[in-house]
Formats: sequence, structure tokens, C-alpha cells
Amino acid sequence: MFRAALPDSRDARRILVGTVFSAIGRGLTLPFLFVYLNQVRGLPAGTVGLLVGWTGLVGLLLAPVGGTLVDRYGARRIVLPLFLVEAAGSASIGFVHTVPTALLALTAVAIGGAGLWSGQNTILASLVSDAQRQQVFGLSFTLLNLGIGIGGLIAGAFVDLARPVTFQAIYLTDAVTYLVPLGILLSLPHVGRRLAGPTARDRTEAPRTGYREVFRDKAFVRLVVFGLTLTTCGYAQIEVGFTAFATHIAHVSPRIIGWALAGNTLVIVGSQLFVLRFLQRRSRTYALAGVGVIFAGSWLVLAGAGLAGGHGAIVLAALGVIGCAVVFAVGETLLSPVMPALTNALATDELRGRYNAMTSIIFGVSGIVGPITAGPLIGAGRAGLWVVVVVTGCLVASLLAIRLHGRLTPEQDGRTGPESPTVGAPAPVSVSGAEWSDAE
Repeated sequence: MFRAALPDSRDARRILVGTVFSAIGRGLTLPFLFVYLNQVRGLPAGTVGLLVGWTGLVGLLLAPVGGTLVDRYGARRIVLPLFLVEAAGSASIGFVHTVPTALLALTAVAIGGAGLWSGQNTILASLVSDAQRQQVFGLSFTLLNLGIGIGGLIAGAFVDLARPVTFQAIYLTDAVTYLVPLGILLSLPHVGRRLAGPTARDRTEAPRTGYREVFRDKAFVRLVVFGLTLTTCGYAQIEVGFTAFATHIAHVSPRIIGWALAGNTLVIVGSQLFVLRFLQRRSRTYALAGVGVIFAGSWLVLAGAGLAGGHGAIVLAALGVIGCAVVFAVGETLLSPVMPALTNALATDELRGRYNAMTSIIFGVSGIVGPITAGPLIGAGRAGLWVVVVVTGCLVASLLAIRLHGRLTPEQDGRTGPESPTVGAPAPVSVSGAEWSDAE
């Protein structure tokens, strides 16, 4: 089944190999940044929190710039140097000792990551036909989670708070893993170049106006509103809302949270290929509506864990916390292929980088708003209100997805369209087959 899920494009398969390596590197460091800066380098906890918040703000501010540069110069010219910036920033984190040096290193990481999302999504979207985009994005998400899980397991068995050199090793390894996708992209000189610009007729008419043109796409604006609502009440609640509720209301130990996140990863890796097969020729908007319902259900399971924990039923509370993460994972397997596929179905080649950058902005905004809503509510003893807010928000997102359904063509909605290319045949939409601009 895994082989059948691979995209027909050999170039796309090679890009996905790079995704695995960089994800392993990311998994090595992802769970340990706060612990490393606070307990190994001795930076105050509050300061570390501000530093992490700063990286999110930098990424949010630069994401639209990254999308513009990808459209103007081609994803290749933007992604290649950003891999180097990201690698340099990650390596530098291993040698920080003060707040200023940590700030510089984390800023480099934020700058590198700001354009990689839109650039890499644009490259993947251009290498396969629209019929295969949903499949390739779902596979990319699966490999990303698999790599992060592998990296986390390796680092968890290796790092030692009493030996700072172990943390330096994982950050240096993380830096090296970014060189793998860089090398792969360098070996594909025809991949990632700027897609065809406007036709001669277009140039005689009113010029496109960047993000203004993107926001004139009413269907995409509705998709953005859906994404903001869903991620604010879904993804953005995992880091603060989920963990705070699990520990303070359900009264489970941090180890149970670790098991819950492990279960989440296992479900994603184990079920994504089955979900991709299920989604073939089914409505993307209805699938997105289903994500909202599933996310809402996961929070209700967590609420049940809170009731069990409040009555001393710790085992039931632990099962509820793990169950919440597992149910949430099912929604993720639907969202991860459908959202970027629908984004790229609505995008034009001239604005594809900007469309993909908007998805990065969605996660950036919700990543700020989500914790702000969760922390004060749960901390003030209003956990029940928090559950009501996130469940309601997810269900509202489902309604927004259903309302979007009527604004899409059957092809955009994934209900119909050309058959996937046969193995060995060139994808109908590809960088190598696209018309490049004279600037390239």
C-alpha cells in the first residue's frame, strides 16, 4: 500500500526523502528547547518563553514576505539559502550561553523557517497533478510525523541534563539533516523554478496586485476563515490547553501526556494511507467539516477525562487523555492532505507561493490566539468554559466548511477530475513541464 501511495513523479519522491531527514532532525530538538535553555544554559523560564514567542512572531511577520519572494523569484531561489540559514541557526543554538546569543540563534531559525513552508509546498504542488496533490501532501505529513517520532525517541534516550555536550550533539545533527533536502534540491536543477508568468494578453490588462488578488478570491477567503477557526480551537490548543487540562483538571502525570502524544503519532503514521484511499473522489469541504466534528469529539473525550480525574478515577482519566490525542489524530489525517490540496486547487501559478504562505499565517495567528485563550481560562478554574469554547469553535468551523462547498467546482472540491497519471508517465502539472519565465 505504501508503494501505491507514492507519487508518480520521481522528483516528488526525492523531495519527500528530504522531508524525512529534516523531520528526524526536527524531532531530535523539538521537545527539548525549553528544557535546554532553562535547565542546561540557566536562562530564566520567563525569558525562554519570551524567546520562543519571539520566534513565532518573526515567522508570522515574514511568512507573507516569503510567499511573495517565492512567486517572484521561484521557490528554488528562496528555499536553498533558507535551508542554510535554518541549519546555521540550529547549530548555533547548541552553543548559546546568554540571552543575546539565544536571541540571535532563534531569530535565524525563525527566518529560515518563515519561507520554507510556502516554498516546499509550492515545489510539491508543482511536481504532481492536481489529482495527486491530496495524496502527496498526506504522505508528506505522514513522513513528517514519522521522522519527528524517530528523532524524539533517539534524543530521549541520548540527552542528559548533566552533559551539555549531548544537547550540542542533537542541535548539530539537526543542522546536518537540513543539508540533505538542500542537496536533493541541488541535484534537481529543473525543480522549483518560477512558474509561468502572465500571458501577453494579461500584461496588457490590469496587473496582478499580489496579496490583494489573493483576497479577492472569495472561496479562498472562506477557506482562510475556516482554517483560522479550526486551528485556533484545534491545533493551537494542544501545547497549552491540552496539557494544562490534562495535568490540572484530569490530574494525570506528564508521562501520560507523553504516551498520549506517542499514540497520536502512531495513529497518524498507521492510518494516513488508508485515509488517503478513503478520500479519493470525495468532497474536500465535507472532509474538512468532518475534521471539525472529530476535533470537537476529541475535546469532549478530554472533558470526560477531567470528570474522571476529579473523582479520583486516575486510570480512566489517563485513558481519556490518551483517547483525546488518538481521536484528534484521526482529524489530523483528514486535514493534512485536504487543506493544502484545496489551497493549491484554488491557487494560480503566479500566486501559488502567496496562497501557500497564507496557510502558514493561519497557523501563526492561531498559535498566538490559542494559548492566550486556554491559559487564563484553565488557570482561573474555568476549564468547563474552555471546553465549551473549543468544542463550539470546532463545530462552527464545520459549518464554515459546509458553506464553502457550494462555492467550489467539483474539480476544486475533489469530487471529480482527471485520473491520476500512470506510473512512469509525466504529471500533467509539473515544474519541468511548466513554462518558465525569461528571468529564469
